[in-house]
Amino acid sequence: MSDRLPAQQHAISAQVAVSQQRSGHVRYAVLAAIFSITVFNFADRSIMSVAGVQITEHFGLSPQQLGVIFSGFSWAYAIGQFPGGWLLDRFGAKRIYGLSIILWSVFTLLQGLVDSIASMGIDAVAAFFLLRFMLGIVESPAFPANSRIVATWFPIAERGFASSLFASAQYFAVVLFTPLMAWMTHAFGWQHLFLWMGLVGIVLGILWFVGYSDPSRNKWLGEAEKQWMREGDALVDLEAERRSHGAGLQWRDVACLFTSRMLWGIYLGQYCITALTSFFITWFPIYLVQSRGMSIVDAGMVAALPAMGGCTGGVLGGLFSDVLIRRGVPSSPARKMPFVIGMALSTTLVLSNYVSGDPAVIALMALAFFGKGFAAVGWGMIADTAPKDMMGLASGIFNGIGNLSGVLTPVVIGYVVALTHSFDDALWFVAAHALLAIVAVVVAGRFHRLSSPSEQRPLYCR
Repeated sequence: MSDRLPAQQHAISAQVAVSQQRSGHVRYAVLAAIFSITVFNFADRSIMSVAGVQITEHFGLSPQQLGVIFSGFSWAYAIGQFPGGWLLDRFGAKRIYGLSIILWSVFTLLQGLVDSIASMGIDAVAAFFLLRFMLGIVESPAFPANSRIVATWFPIAERGFASSLFASAQYFAVVLFTPLMAWMTHAFGWQHLFLWMGLVGIVLGILWFVGYSDPSRNKWLGEAEKQWMREGDALVDLEAERRSHGAGLQWRDVACLFTSRMLWGIYLGQYCITALTSFFITWFPIYLVQSRGMSIVDAGMVAALPAMGGCTGGVLGGLFSDVLIRRGVPSSPARKMPFVIGMALSTTLVLSNYVSGDPAVIALMALAFFGKGFAAVGWGMIADTAPKDMMGLASGIFNGIGNLSGVLTPVVIGYVVALTHSFDDALWFVAAHALLAIVAVVVAGRFHRLSSPSEQRPLYCR
């Protein structure tokens, strides 16, 4: 493996040297499409955090019950990653992603009808939990699909930015939708959030089916751009090879995804960073209302500020990683450096326990989520290291293990708040995950792409 790194770096340097000769930017139109879809994806997930105060009052829910409702999505989302990733490898991103978009929009819409369901004698907590559970199942292919599409369309010297951009869409969703959703909740009631977002998502899914095609079939992609992508380690022919050879996997190959120390370091890093994401999209607006005394409208407006920090950090972290690669830094330290820096910055959220003014709290949260965004290069890591014929499956495992944190974090925070009547210990719990994330990626060792089953040689599983 050691002799492959200089060759790869030489190829990257050569590619950068002729970068001005490339023709076309179709890949960035594709990136804009998955970014937009991911914005709606996270807006759908975060509706409950904005509507949670009204829903709690309307149904008389306890913090523990609300925490259980929050966790319903993550249970299913984590469980669905393995089959979702396999479906992507088997049937391709266009079909599976499009179906996922339409189905998650349907289950978002149905949550707006829980009040009517409860009026028939069905427990509201059970109804919300079931619908959010189903939302998690059908959303499970979304991020593995993003990762597969980025690996297909983007060379390694641009992959950090592309991966970080779609990951930062979660913050852009908060910036764009949280104030709007807070206003709609105040003006029209929580039901309208779910109904309108569901309808818009169904339209978005139809547009995906009509407009997307992979590089081997895209009529807008010129040969010069395609060749430039291929020479830069973009998996341009991945979908064409899938259609030609299928996606038959051996259990030995799948087992490799669970026995690699490198992958486990990446998995654990994702688990930890998801704890911060989970806090932000579930309890953060409620923290501002209950702990800082803000109104729901003010909380919706203020929550956009840390989100802007996270969005900015996400873009800059990916760009920083790609710039390092273009300057000859090996991909392993080029991916790890922004991750470590970002996670260190994320620990500053715990300082909110020791300041009294709201502006100071918001500034600390903005810095913490800027760091979290700056560290969001995990999808670039998995795109650089996963076997190419198991890109969807490896991404699904990565995201599934990561989202186990999404199962535990909202429940733990709910119980901590209920027991202590304070968010202080909850913030310590979240900050500890940032420190563990740093340890995880350091001990992962040097990043490299695992061999693919199609190469018909043993996988490098360590």
